Amino acid sequence: MTGFRIKRSGEALILVVLAMLALAAQPCAGADKVRIGLLRAPSGGAVYIAKEKGYFSTEGIDAEPVFFETAQPIALAVMSGDIDFATSGVTVALYGMAGQGAMRIVGAYIREMPTFHSAGFFASNAAYAAGLRSFKDFPGHSVALPAIGSPPHYELALIAEKYGFDLKSMRLMQLQTNANQVPAVVGGTADLGVIQITAVTAALQHGDVKLIGWTGDETPWQLGAVFTATRTANERGPLVERFLRAYRKGVRDYHDAFTASDGKRRDGPTAEATLTILGKYVPQTRDQLALGVAYYDAEARLDVKDILHQIAWYKSQGMLKPEVDGNTIIDKRYVIPMPE
Repeated sequence: MTGFRIKRSGEALILVVLAMLALAAQPCAGADKVRIGLLRAPSGGAVYIAKEKGYFSTEGIDAEPVFFETAQPIALAVMSGDIDFATSGVTVALYGMAGQGAMRIVGAYIREMPTFHSAGFFASNAAYAAGLRSFKDFPGHSVALPAIGSPPHYELALIAEKYGFDLKSMRLMQLQTNANQVPAVVGGTADLGVIQITAVTAALQHGDVKLIGWTGDETPWQLGAVFTATRTANERGPLVERFLRAYRKGVRDYHDAFTASDGKRRDGPTAEATLTILGKYVPQTRDQLALGVAYYDAEARLDVKDILHQIAWYKSQGMLKPEVDGNTIIDKRYVIPMPE
């Protein structure tokens, strides 16, 4: 009888804890409705965690994730007011609109770092058999990209810079979405793709594409940022600060779940619980989610130097006007800079 009482008491305690967590995640009456643009991928985990653990609710924010197929239209949605904040890969569209005064970077999103294999370079079987085996073999080949000026385009430019070849020696194919890259490479329409692992996992496991290398292992960089409309940054400062406080708690939890003390990819004690949260938003298996884990700086610090390098590169390609000022785009009232 005593054992029965202990068991029932334990079950009751679990129910109470679960109820408290569910209550914490519910938006408070009168909370600010905030729409957050992002891709439906494991990399959005800081937002999912902050929502599920009630970090947004605690700050008086009713957070609604809004999903997009690629990074480019997210910047347009911020400018139009369709969404309030975005955690997304940085693009030439973002820099262009921000350079005109429409938007500001207010925080840091994910980075590409060694041992975090969230995106990579994948070759078609035909191109691989014909000799496309390494980064030095890229010249003369076609490559599938979601869009010119997207993160994969810049990643390709970093590879060209590292291995000393002219990006103009490759044929760039704009396919509109990340998902469209996979059939293009599998079918041999494109020799190569710069693709998120979550999109290409099945093809890789089935032997339909060949891995050349991982972006983070080759060219670490500041892939993403948190941004909002300039009007929001200027006129709703307390909201921006509350949003960032909740978001940074989610960042810390994500980082601690998947990052060892040496900065390398390693599951920690909270990894399984965190993967469960990711699985509520990303329709993939546990193993697929684990493959797509991205790197967050524990303090959500922005690599300002790298952002300025990106802007300079886009200018050198004639894709941004010379007067676009990266130091103005980065809102120093909110951004935590990474030490150089």
